Amino acid sequence: MKLHQVVFKDVSRRKKRVLYATIGVVIATMTVIGILTIALAGRARIYNQLEKYGANLSLVPATKSLDTGLGDLTLGSVTVGDNYIQQDSIPVIQQIADTEIRQKIKVEQAGNIATIAPQLLVQADVKGTSVILAGVDPKAEYKIKSWWQVAQGKYIDGANQAVVGSQAASLLRINVGDSIPLKGTTLTVIGILADTGSADDYRIFVPLDVAQTAFGKQGLVSTIDVRALCNACPVEIIADAINKQIPGIRAVAVKQVAASEMGMLDKINKLMLALGGVTLIVGGFGVVNTLMASVHERIKDIGIMKAVGASRKQIIVAFIYEAVVTGIIGGLIGYGAGTALAYAIGPLIFEGSTVSVVPLYLPVSILLAVLIAVLATLYPAYHATKIRIADCFRAV
Repeated sequence: MKLHQVVFKDVSRRKKRVLYATIGVVIATMTVIGILTIALAGRARIYNQLEKYGANLSLVPATKSLDTGLGDLTLGSVTVGDNYIQQDSIPVIQQIADTEIRQKIKVEQAGNIATIAPQLLVQADVKGTSVILAGVDPKAEYKIKSWWQVAQGKYIDGANQAVVGSQAASLLRINVGDSIPLKGTTLTVIGILADTGSADDYRIFVPLDVAQTAFGKQGLVSTIDVRALCNACPVEIIADAINKQIPGIRAVAVKQVAASEMGMLDKINKLMLALGGVTLIVGGFGVVNTLMASVHERIKDIGIMKAVGASRKQIIVAFIYEAVVTGIIGGLIGYGAGTALAYAIGPLIFEGSTVSVVPLYLPVSILLAVLIAVLATLYPAYHATKIRIADCFRAV
């Protein structure tokens, strides 16, 4: 009879002891698979929450402030450079951002990846009050500011329309349906935004081309916001590329936002890996204790193997065979239990997330379980080879 046949026969004879060892492996793999499944399910949910941070790259005109004076007399400072960005630079900015993102995340996604939202800020007179009017690309602005909510009416969907910030609407006594005269153009207020707690509450938003035409700023914008959210998105690399390739523009990476986006994911991953590592260690010790007890129960069998000429290597291999069987069984059960665990607690951790079965984690579970079982077997197996034949038969 071959060695692996002897091992399989011995395993089937000691089902209870093998079950105890398997439980330790199952607990370890169940926790790891559950954590991985929950993390994968929560990733989309996390990205949706991160969208609320807004742009993570801001483009402004590359102006400079120069100190002026005469001898020791300081005369203040002056700003040198254009105060606007040429609108025809937007396609180049889009290409640079998309190229850097594709190279970073290794995808060939067609179409635009980054969201580019130009904005023209001008000072307008509305009902005798000076107010900031923002010309925007309605679709891009609404996408980049996903926290916006229209409290009354609806959002811009046509020409000569305007939405008003909550505070501006209150101070100017503007309601949905009112008309706003604007340098030969009449705008219709079709919506009022809910409070955002930002400067947007005090502004009036109109289509970009309407603002450009009314104030003679055709082809010009004041700022450009870029939203480039992806895992470890190269925001600073994009900013450097824009600064080098497009004159007259200063691209600034909003480091706080980018750090928050990626730092949150890193912290979650590290925490989950730490929990998984602790569980693996605990499960491994459980398997070691069970197998050590198994060695003491099998002193007679080990002595017989040595008496008939079994080498130390063969005894160790016999224990490893048993560990492989335990690992495969534990990995299969651990995968199912881990997936069930993810379904149970995943929505509690990431509210609104959808947990699904991940077939790719099945081989991961089996390999991990076998690795745990084999590593936990090495010391008991080595200990078994140290038992003397005389001690084995004395224990009978």
